[in-house]
Amino acid sequence: MSVPKIIVIGGGAAGMMAAGSAAQGGAKVVLLERGTALGRKLCISGKGRGNITNTADIAEFVEAFSPNGRFLYGAFSRFFREELLELLREQGVETKIERGGRVFPVSDRAGDVVDALERWLTASGARVRLNSRVKSLVIDNGRIVGVKLYAGQMEAAAVIIATGGMSYPKTGSSGDGYTFAAEAGHTIVPPRPALSALVTLEAWVKEAQGLALKNVEAKLLFQAHGQKRPRKVASEFGEMLFTHFGLSGPIILTLSRGVGDLLKQGNVFVSIDLKPALSSEQLQARLIRDFKQVKHFRNYLRELLPVSLIEPFINLSGVEEDKPVNSVTAAERNRIVERLKDLRVTVKDMGSLDEAIVTAGGVAIGEIDSRTMMSKLVEGLFFAGEVIDIDGKTGGYNLQAAFSTGYVAGKAACEYIEQRR
Repeated sequence: MSVPKIIVIGGGAAGMMAAGSAAQGGAKVVLLERGTALGRKLCISGKGRGNITNTADIAEFVEAFSPNGRFLYGAFSRFFREELLELLREQGVETKIERGGRVFPVSDRAGDVVDALERWLTASGARVRLNSRVKSLVIDNGRIVGVKLYAGQMEAAAVIIATGGMSYPKTGSSGDGYTFAAEAGHTIVPPRPALSALVTLEAWVKEAQGLALKNVEAKLLFQAHGQKRPRKVASEFGEMLFTHFGLSGPIILTLSRGVGDLLKQGNVFVSIDLKPALSSEQLQARLIRDFKQVKHFRNYLRELLPVSLIEPFINLSGVEEDKPVNSVTAAERNRIVERLKDLRVTVKDMGSLDEAIVTAGGVAIGEIDSRTMMSKLVEGLFFAGEVIDIDGKTGGYNLQAAFSTGYVAGKAACEYIEQRR
């Protein structure tokens, strides 16, 4: 085959978008994917339903990636949600909007998005090579000239690294891109879990494993070393899940951003409000009314809580399980209300990178031109997606960043090689 002008390393969301946009510009493009299929991580996004973007505006997107969000402003300005959804519509994928502005394919199949992008990039002229793992970059006098594979070598005028982070390594996110970037002289901000489940200290959490709670509020509390009381850092309303090791689910994943850094500075807690629609005063009034019954405390809790929370709640409230509720004291009633509004757990650690949805860290943004995604250190080397030190909150933000940076990198790489002719 003829020598490719642009090589894209990585066949995920960013890589597919980069390959397609570069090929649309008329460049010869080869997409190298180390695995057996494209878009493996995209296929499992949004629990397999494909939460591809969000209805938030650009300013909200930038804020969602704080503190590095401004780096993405240029990419979002050039290719954003409207352009993405139009591209998918042209490929036969209609979308819908759900709670929190989350955008999904109507089919609820993330695989449909992958198929559409693959059709688009191949129709645009990009070639895909599966089972093709890159070993290293080939750089000459500060300029990219190709890549070495574990089986052979390929020349190129430009290379786009879109290898993803290190989360879900079974999908191919092994951290290869960090190695390539470091060998090219780039600074790598240490990778760590970003959107992750939280490992908690309390043993009772395991008793509730598998329990999903809807319409609850979770607050992230931080107590710095030497402080008497924790302060609220953030709060989220929605769904969460108890696991065998701690907490997970959409609102926990969102709160998890930054927890790793906080744990180095002090103690971190999650406070769960089981009855956010009711104030403490309203709960007091309800309990006073309900406690006129002669039911035992355990039996009454069946009206108030999911079954798997009853045993832990009894222990945490300090009220005897067989105590008639009409004999519960005011002090005990106060403790019950307090636990309903503040069911608190201690965060011990973040979940592992293997299970994190997004990787924080990566190629330092100060070494990448935010207008083109090209390296400031090596001519013809571009970056796209999660390999860059950008990570946003859950809800479609991270995939949109992958699509946007991928598109911009592809277009810019195409323009770069045109200028060199």
